[in-house]
Amino acid sequence: MTFKTRITAIALATAGFFSAEAQTTADYSWTNLPKIQQPVFKADTIRITTFGAKPDGHTLNTQAINQAIDACSKKGGGVVLVPSGLWITGPIVMKSNVNLYLNEAATLLFTTDKCQYAITEGFYEGKSAARNQSPISGIDLENVAITGKGIVDGNGDVWRAVHKSQLTESQWKEKVASGGVLKDDGKTWYPSDQFKKASVENRSMLLTAGKTPKDFEDMKDFLRPNLIVFNNCKKVLLEGVTFQNSAAWCIHPLMCQDLTLRNVRVKNPEYAHNGDGMDIESCKNFLIEGCTLDVGDDAICIKSGKDEEGRRRGIPTENGVIRNNTVYNGHGGFVVGSEMSGGARNIFVQNCTFMGTDKGLRFKSVRGRGGVVEKIFAKDIYMKDIAQEAIFFDLYYFVKFATDGERDMRPVVSEGTPVFRDMHFENIVCNGATKGVFLRGLPEMPVRNIVMENMVLSSETGIELTDTDQIRFKNVQLITKHTKPVIFIENSSKISLDGIQFNDKSDVLISVNGERSQDIQIENTDLSRVQKIKEFSKGALEKSLTVKNGR
Repeated sequence: MTFKTRITAIALATAGFFSAEAQTTADYSWTNLPKIQQPVFKADTIRITTFGAKPDGHTLNTQAINQAIDACSKKGGGVVLVPSGLWITGPIVMKSNVNLYLNEAATLLFTTDKCQYAITEGFYEGKSAARNQSPISGIDLENVAITGKGIVDGNGDVWRAVHKSQLTESQWKEKVASGGVLKDDGKTWYPSDQFKKASVENRSMLLTAGKTPKDFEDMKDFLRPNLIVFNNCKKVLLEGVTFQNSAAWCIHPLMCQDLTLRNVRVKNPEYAHNGDGMDIESCKNFLIEGCTLDVGDDAICIKSGKDEEGRRRGIPTENGVIRNNTVYNGHGGFVVGSEMSGGARNIFVQNCTFMGTDKGLRFKSVRGRGGVVEKIFAKDIYMKDIAQEAIFFDLYYFVKFATDGERDMRPVVSEGTPVFRDMHFENIVCNGATKGVFLRGLPEMPVRNIVMENMVLSSETGIELTDTDQIRFKNVQLITKHTKPVIFIENSSKISLDGIQFNDKSDVLISVNGERSQDIQIENTDLSRVQKIKEFSKGALEKSLTVKNGR
């Protein structure tokens, strides 16, 4: 496809994705998915070389690139072309109606000179914070894109700390020889004394009352920027480009509407702290398709603000389609949370492959966070060599950061109680995991109304449910290394196990625990293959379990 043909295709956008505003949330289903409007651009093209940019891997091209973007936008928009070459640059600020197009073999390599990045008002994990300016950013824009076949490289290694345990011996020696400083115990490398001081002292980057970005100059090195941030933008497109080596999160659209990420590649080192791939935060109407991710933290992640600040914002991430993606390394393949205080809903995940991620489908939150996560649908998910759980829900996820305020951790229902409910997963295959399914809700707010059907899970252990309600498994095959028990249930109710298959001569099919366990039913399951069908402990009663139509 020629360059002109490619631009024309972008202008025409994707058939069937123009009527998002006409839909209502009640409409959404697998046969009527959310629709995402696409940006449209004029064919007028401006080359960055017109403004003096040089692809010599040495010249700082910040001014030339931004001038080209400004000129294009002022003329009504079009394409800013980055030809093949190695282009060193500082922060790039996108403008409305501009498509930044990177030719094949074009690399935007962001400078290691941190003085080029001003300290600005940004966000850290959902809260207002001082951050170094993102290498690429845009605020309050409409019709904006980064497309092509080139590479955007954030030069993240100059920003990140790294632990010795995360590197090989030779990598560690090379890192130490590159400069920087070590923690007093010699086990952590920091880019600078300033970074080390802020880290060791556990300093907060939050912009609390009365503070401005200037108040953080003495910890500038510590304020790692996200590679790409679009804030409050409409009709955003990222397509075909490789985004890699970010200092923190890689792609971060925040409060955007009509967002498309198509056929992009996201790559971060395995040791990249906060090296998330895509963090879709408080966005409405989004499409993620055909993407490949290999990252140091969560891969495709849904967020919507953190704790009270996120609840005040009150903007859920909603109406999304995630399909035909492949994830290699990552803490989770598809993830919701833990910053989801504004909620998430109407998200459809289909035909995705997770190869070697820590977890497959990952849902996480904690008391005090609040937010409602609901109407999440996943089907045709294929996993291999998952290090931990294939399907994971945990409402006890908690890591204490300097940016965390006080949180109501009392076991009572309040605005800070997270709610996870009303989801349907089907046609899921996992070959290799520590645990097939792990669901852990709260006593005061169980994980509720989750259907899982037509699954084959090969793992060390099978299913574990704690503080759950209205969970249904249908036509699920559990191929497990350990069978004592195959299914563990604690303080859960209205659990349906329909058509469960398991290893011949399994030790115990189901262990029911806790005095709050009730209304558990097994049906359409061949019980002749198990040595012991059921056992009860921790106050669980035998009447809590009913066996129906067992063969």
